[in-house]
Amino acid sequence: MVDDRLRTPDAVRDAQRWTAHNYHPLPVVISSAEGAWLTDVDGRRYLDFLAGYSALNFGHRHPRLIAAAHAQLDRLTLTSRAFVHDQFADFCRELAELCGKDLVLPMNTGAEAVETAIKVARKWGYRVKGVPDGQATIVVAEGNFHGRTTTIVGFSTDPDAHDDFGPYTPGFRIVPYGDLDALSAAIDDTTVAVLIEPIQGEQGVVVPPEGYLPGVRRVCTERDVLLLADEIQSGLGRTGDTFACDHEGVVPDMYLLGKALGGGIVPVSAVAADADVLGVLRPGQHGSTFGGNPLACAVGTEVVRLLATGEFQHRSTELGARLHAGLHELVGEGLVAVRGRGLWAGLDIDPALMTGRQACERLAERGVLAKDTHGSTIRLAPPLVVTEAEIDEALTQLAAVLAG
Repeated sequence: MVDDRLRTPDAVRDAQRWTAHNYHPLPVVISSAEGAWLTDVDGRRYLDFLAGYSALNFGHRHPRLIAAAHAQLDRLTLTSRAFVHDQFADFCRELAELCGKDLVLPMNTGAEAVETAIKVARKWGYRVKGVPDGQATIVVAEGNFHGRTTTIVGFSTDPDAHDDFGPYTPGFRIVPYGDLDALSAAIDDTTVAVLIEPIQGEQGVVVPPEGYLPGVRRVCTERDVLLLADEIQSGLGRTGDTFACDHEGVVPDMYLLGKALGGGIVPVSAVAADADVLGVLRPGQHGSTFGGNPLACAVGTEVVRLLATGEFQHRSTELGARLHAGLHELVGEGLVAVRGRGLWAGLDIDPALMTGRQACERLAERGVLAKDTHGSTIRLAPPLVVTEAEIDEALTQLAAVLAG
C-alpha cells in the first residue's frame, strides 16, 4: 500500500504557507502517538517531553480515555447548555469532589477558565463584598501567563504577548512574583481577587519561595479577597499532588483548570468554587456553546476517575525525583540552574553555549521533543506515564546536547 502522506519538508512548507505565523514550531510533523512516544510522517519516533504543555498528562491515547470518547461519540456529542445531558451531572459532581468545592462551571479552554474567574470575581466583589460598581481591581504577578485573550494580555509582562494589542482592560495591578509584601501593599478596598499561578510555567517553571503561597492565602483571608489559583498547567497530577497548591496545604477560593482535564482528546476547562462565590452567576450572564458538552464531560469524568486513584500523582512524585536528580547532575555541565516540581522542570542553559531554541532543535535531532521559553530556558514536562528508562534516555540525550 502506497503511503501518500506528505514528507516532513513538504508538510512544514505547507503549514507555513497556509497558516498565520503565531507559532514557531520545530520542523517535526507528527502523524501518530501512543503513551510517551510520537511518530512523524517519515516514521521516526520521538520521546514527548512537552506533553502538550501538560494537556497530555495521561499520555497519548490513554486506553480508558479513548474508550470513554468512543463510547460517547456513538451516543451524543453536543446539546449546548440549553438542555441537560446525561454526562453533565457526573462530571460536575466528581470534579467538584476532587477539588473539595460545591460547584463547577465547565468551559473549553484555559483562557476561558481565566476569563470566567475574572468575571465571577468582579461580580462577587460588587454583589457580596460591596465594591462600588466599575471599580473592582485584581492583583496579578509579573511573569504571569494566563492566556492570550485581549483582557489577559493586558496584564502580561511578556512583550510578545502584550505589545500591540491595546487598548487594554483596566482593573489589574501587577506585583513581583514571590513578593508577599508587594502583593499585600497592592490590595485595597477595591480589590476583589488575587489571580496567581502556584508555579509559573511559561516563565520557566518558576516555583515561588517556600511560605509564599500560604502567605498569599492568609492575606486574602484577612483582607476579604478571593484567591484564584490558575492550576491550568500545574494541576491534575503534574507536580506530584493533585494540585500544586497542595504542596503547601493551600486551598484557594477558586481552582482554574484546563489542559489535562480534556485527556489530550478534547478541550475541557472549568472553574471550581463554593456556592458563595460561583453562586453569584445567574442565567444568561456567562456561558459557552460547547462548554460542558457531552463528549467533554465523558472524557473529563474519566480524567477525574484516573486522578482519584492517586496513581498519577505518585508516578509524578517518584519519577520526578529521578528526573530532577539527573538534571541537577548536569548543573555546571552546561546547565546553570534547574527548577520545578514533580515531572515538570525548567532548565537554564549557559547562554554562551546555545539558546533554548537551539537546544530543542538539537534534542529533536536526538529523538526528544521539548519546548524553549525565554532566552536559554527550556521546559521538560513528559506525560505522567513515562518510564524510568525513558527518563534516563532523555537525560542521556540532553547531556549529549550540552556536551556539544
